[in-house]
Amino acid sequence: MTAELVRGQNHPLSQVRLEIRISAGTPVVAAATTGDEQGRVPDAEWVAHPGAPALPGLEVSRQAAADHRLAVDLDAVPTAVHRVSVLLALPGGRSGGGPQRFGAVAAPFVAVTGLDGTELVSYTLTGLDSETAVVALELYRRQGAWKVRAVGQGYAGGLAELFTDQGLPQAHQLASGIHEAVTRGLARALPAPRPRTPDADRPHAAASAPGPDQTGSPHGASGAGASGPYGAQDDAGPHSARTTSGPDTSQPAGPTPVSPVPVEPATPPTGGGPVDYTHPGRQSAAPPPPPPTAPPAAPGQPAQPVAGDATGWSMEERLYNQVWGMFEDLARTTAAYRSAVDFADSRREKELDQVLSDPRSRGGDQAEAARDAAHLKYAQLVDQARQALDRDLAQLTAEADVVEPALPPAFARWDNPVWHAYRVPMEIPMALRMGDLRLPESDPLRIPMLLRLPLERGLWIDCGRTAAADDSFADAHDLRRLAMECAVAHTARLLAAYPAGEFTVHVIDPAGSGAQALGPLVRHGVLAGPPAVGAAGVKDVLERLTQRVDLVQMAVRGGAADSLPPGFDTSEQLLVVNDFPHGFDDRAVTQLRYLADEGPAVGVHLMMVADREDASGYGPLLDPLWRSLLRLTPVPDDHLADPWVGHAWTYEPTLVPPGSQVLHQVLSQVATARAKRW
Repeated sequence: MTAELVRGQNHPLSQVRLEIRISAGTPVVAAATTGDEQGRVPDAEWVAHPGAPALPGLEVSRQAAADHRLAVDLDAVPTAVHRVSVLLALPGGRSGGGPQRFGAVAAPFVAVTGLDGTELVSYTLTGLDSETAVVALELYRRQGAWKVRAVGQGYAGGLAELFTDQGLPQAHQLASGIHEAVTRGLARALPAPRPRTPDADRPHAAASAPGPDQTGSPHGASGAGASGPYGAQDDAGPHSARTTSGPDTSQPAGPTPVSPVPVEPATPPTGGGPVDYTHPGRQSAAPPPPPPTAPPAAPGQPAQPVAGDATGWSMEERLYNQVWGMFEDLARTTAAYRSAVDFADSRREKELDQVLSDPRSRGGDQAEAARDAAHLKYAQLVDQARQALDRDLAQLTAEADVVEPALPPAFARWDNPVWHAYRVPMEIPMALRMGDLRLPESDPLRIPMLLRLPLERGLWIDCGRTAAADDSFADAHDLRRLAMECAVAHTARLLAAYPAGEFTVHVIDPAGSGAQALGPLVRHGVLAGPPAVGAAGVKDVLERLTQRVDLVQMAVRGGAADSLPPGFDTSEQLLVVNDFPHGFDDRAVTQLRYLADEGPAVGVHLMMVADREDASGYGPLLDPLWRSLLRLTPVPDDHLADPWVGHAWTYEPTLVPPGSQVLHQVLSQVATARAKRW
């Protein structure tokens, strides 16, 4: 039985050798990108297109056509590839002949079939308008198996905008090359890929996955990662990983956890026999150990979840990638549910309008029966969508139940028993938990919000009235106190995540209003010095940190990073600012903006506890400052958006349980380790 998908819905794939059949009614270009776990495409060699139609396990058509058949062998896809995105584009985009937008042609139809032609999944790309390129489907790995998802993400800017959105360097050049190849009609004499048969050979041999880089780091350039597995973004800034509806955001979604090393491109065979895709000059490192295997499920039952069953070179990396997958699955399944409800509602409205449009059927038993039938269809469609959502939520909840207890301290909530066995780490973890995320349809399921380390953005703990999700904090003083307690909890987490002496914290508290909340940090002696108070204290701390940024920047730009002054503190620096803008003059504000913009690149980070309204007297001068910071709140608030469909996620901070001594125990360990180091 064929599964007819709607946008955002996914479906498991029971076969690995497939065909993707495309029917567009007008000539279109078919292509495919292969990407890592975050969907990023490292370079053009990860793209199959008419000018270069073959990749390991993947083959696309060589020319534009109204119908396409793409061959896929998922067993032959390299292990570094976690997503295969199927793309459609109008030839030449807006500059070519024929239709200039998908809204002017029939909705394209895409089907995934087995080698015998049996249709497994189908998807009709409705709702397109000005778009000239679209991501139709994506095949992706999940818990050791492959799934297919209906995407339907369109781009008015064509292939260039689509490739840019997927993180591909030189996106415009590749898009131009594809359109030129189509225009020239490369290899028009060659037939389109024939349908595969069960006895047909695989189109490609599997490529061996390269190992860790030569420096011994299992993640490659791990410091270049973005802010966590969510691309969760606040409403303060313009950056986003994908062009979607929803609040404008400023988290990266450029956030990029692990960057797999690209697989070497295949070399065309010169003779018979299988193709060897191994780079001749590269020594293959041992592959990462396989993730834990879930016990076999009973027939008809979903597989039992296992903590750490994602890919990765360590349990930490597996858990991180598993959390990413849980977040993405929750976003997608909720999007599918909402889309189904919207469809049911529009269908009901259309049927009711038809009843009212005919004067002969507006009244009487016939009209009443038609209304009842429309409402019944609506209820049935919504009920079906809710059942599918509940099934997915049950699986995600079961997964969360096994993942949460297995998380290391950096990923765990403060109430996790793992903190009671905390020891100061020898190296920095991949990420740090800064709270939980949830959606209204899935309460009480919580997904950890993990930010990559080192931080690439400063943090803004919003103590304004607008941060409160309800009226329980009518007193602004209580909200400010809670915001400062959140800042202390986040600071303690950062201190606990770094090896002894590799993270230094400075505090500016001009009026001393945060003294009570700062008490644990002060008593355990984990600060670089007493909290700075008054205008003089503000000036002193800011000048020292701006000079540090200048010095490190000059050393790096001059290629003399190893020539810093003797005794220079090379640890990461965090500046916690309370009650901004109290105690700040114009010069201090300028220095603070400078630290927010230039500091993260040289290891100086900013955490502000502030109410934006209090700083309104500065006018638009501070707008760039707010946009450069990731806004967090001391109470639940739905100000974050995901980079796919723009859901408004409710953020909840990770607070220390009342009466718990875990914060003091952790800070005591940090202080002891620092004392031994010095």
